[in-house]
Amino acid sequence: MEHPGTGGGARAMIRRYLSLVVTALLAAVAGLAFHRVFGLGPVLPVAGVAAAVPTLLSGLLSGPRKSGRPWPLWIALVLTVAAWAGTAAVTVLRPALSDGTLPQAMREGVLRSWKSILTTLLPAPAEPEFLLLVHVLVWLAAFGSAELALRTSLRAAPCLPALAVFGAALLLGVDGPGSNLGPAAAAVVLIAVLALIRSDEGGGAGWRPLLVGVPAAAALGAVAFLAAPYVPVSADPYDPREQVQAPPPQQRDGISPLDRVGGWLLTPDQVLFSVEASRRENVRLAVLDRFDGVTWSSTARFAPTGSRVPAAPDAGGDAGDGTVRTAPQRITIRDLPGVWVPAADRPRRVEGLGVVVDPASGALAAARPLRNGQSYRVTSEIREWDAGDLAAAGIAQDAEARAALQLPWGPGATKPPVQLEEFRRFAQGATAGAVSPIQRAAMLAVHLKSYAKYDVTAPPGHSYRQLDYFLSEGRRGTPEHFAASYAVLARTLGLPTRIMVGFSGGRPSGNARDMRAGDVMVWPEVKFDGLGWVPFNPTPQRSGQSKDSDAVAAGETQQKLERLQQNAAAQQRGGGPGKTPQTPAPAAPAASEPPLPWWVYAASLAGLLAAAYVLAVLLVPVLRRRRRRNGPPAARIAGAWRQALEHLGDVGLAATRTLTAHEVARFGAGRLGDAALDHLRPLADLVNRTRFAPSPPEPYAADQAWEHTDRLGRLVTAKAGRLRRLRRRLHPRSLRRDRPEPL
Repeated sequence: MEHPGTGGGARAMIRRYLSLVVTALLAAVAGLAFHRVFGLGPVLPVAGVAAAVPTLLSGLLSGPRKSGRPWPLWIALVLTVAAWAGTAAVTVLRPALSDGTLPQAMREGVLRSWKSILTTLLPAPAEPEFLLLVHVLVWLAAFGSAELALRTSLRAAPCLPALAVFGAALLLGVDGPGSNLGPAAAAVVLIAVLALIRSDEGGGAGWRPLLVGVPAAAALGAVAFLAAPYVPVSADPYDPREQVQAPPPQQRDGISPLDRVGGWLLTPDQVLFSVEASRRENVRLAVLDRFDGVTWSSTARFAPTGSRVPAAPDAGGDAGDGTVRTAPQRITIRDLPGVWVPAADRPRRVEGLGVVVDPASGALAAARPLRNGQSYRVTSEIREWDAGDLAAAGIAQDAEARAALQLPWGPGATKPPVQLEEFRRFAQGATAGAVSPIQRAAMLAVHLKSYAKYDVTAPPGHSYRQLDYFLSEGRRGTPEHFAASYAVLARTLGLPTRIMVGFSGGRPSGNARDMRAGDVMVWPEVKFDGLGWVPFNPTPQRSGQSKDSDAVAAGETQQKLERLQQNAAAQQRGGGPGKTPQTPAPAAPAASEPPLPWWVYAASLAGLLAAAYVLAVLLVPVLRRRRRRNGPPAARIAGAWRQALEHLGDVGLAATRTLTAHEVARFGAGRLGDAALDHLRPLADLVNRTRFAPSPPEPYAADQAWEHTDRLGRLVTAKAGRLRRLRRRLHPRSLRRDRPEPL
């Protein structure tokens, strides 16, 4: 046993403060795992301060007192709360402190920041209220780990608070940029180092475990870091964002952009916005994917963003999935009403304008209605495909595609409208002989272009009745009618569709193009497996537009795509000379396995934890016994005595700190009979001689001590039974750290 003022007491103090250093580093590493939420730059100083200050405070409060004990825990709790409030006010919440909103910012950060983060596209903006969550979690982890290290003898317990924070960071950072392999490897190494430091507080092997164990732990952490990317993992991580309802954008536009098309076409020279870009591309405004039989609307679930827009869920990386080209633009708002924000194809980054984003479609909406003169920069990804990509594409079968096949009867309808069957016959006639999905989609677009005329004076509307009139009698319409008709007709053929409202062309104005109201376009898109949403243009050219000297050609990417689609529609429909035209049977939709219920994951996790616990409680005593048998003779005799006390615990021995060695021997004799005295009495004599003799014991004395202990263990097993001894081994106290007993 070590006493204050001895070399052993100095070593214990060094180990104690080394443990605090490791727990502080572990809490800081857990905080760095939030880099997938905010980025490394904003998180690094917050995690560093929040880990260091409470650890230092706990270390000061554990200093020597007259009583020899640390300060009561309630004093540490009160002081750490006060220290946290002061530290947060002068660091993370310093802007709120200067403008007098500190209480509100602190309340919002502690109570509501987690939900705001879950409804924000990652990386989240480094707002003080958001970063306060990191500060408070890391602070609690550092304080809890330090107090556990100072007040308990359990080796691994101080790691638990930091691991809890690490888990919270992993959940909040799912699908965020970057990787947590580095912090995870560092956490494993620090946990191993902490266990090594706390494994020898009673003397014994000294610093030798550290000298060997720390390099070994570092090597294992490095191997884990390098090998982790190659571990095959097929399951998607649990994403808590799926359980949190994202708030809609503020002041959503009450008028659909599709309903504005007719009015815009009647005032064609009104400039709505201007675009500066190196290439001409169609600019989309809104994505409308839900049709109720009367109107098209959006199912977008908008979320705040820190200027980043996530990649499309169906974006492919193979060459067969098409190529992606980056297109930067600078857009200046003029007379564009509403909150929908224009951008080319799918935006990936928006700067200069606060927006909310629908992660599924990439549609943008402003937090507030757009104003004349607002300017922002947007970087988009333009998807391009070649003839081989389109020819080999099949129809998408995912949940989004299935939803894009629905043809509701209409509000309040109790039976299907008669127009649906007429639409189906029309679509089948327009695509007769098509042998592939891309041919059906392209032929339908070509047919509508030649079937009806472009007329800006056509009455607006896109319900079943209005589309039926457009296709059967009127045969004149605006892009609204052509696109809506295509989307409904394609759905009757099993092609998942949605509608895009945007702008094409524009009038040159210096280095920019002015997008006028007359440049509005509506086009449908069809979702193909591996390609995502592919646009089609069923709208004929406006009469007289080619003579307009101010008109600019449509987007270059769109022109190329239309030529490919026209070539696909014009191919011989039998698949080659001499072949009979055949229409392949529609492929059965791929059966999608239903997601496993939550309780399966919970049961699996519980099973793994139970197996790990059983393994630990069976393995730890074996390792502890092996460690006790090694070392110098005095340590081996002390280890044999501790092992004997564990044996006697199985027959009822409880507290041993107030008993002498011979009193323990008499207890064993009373429970096990006189045979136990033959081993406990000489073992007690060896322990006392080791404790008080001026010279160290010889190795043979240690061998005798372990021989008596082993025979005593066999007597205990015969008395208590193996089943009872196993039950006691399964108790959590078998994981307690090996503490020296009074001799």
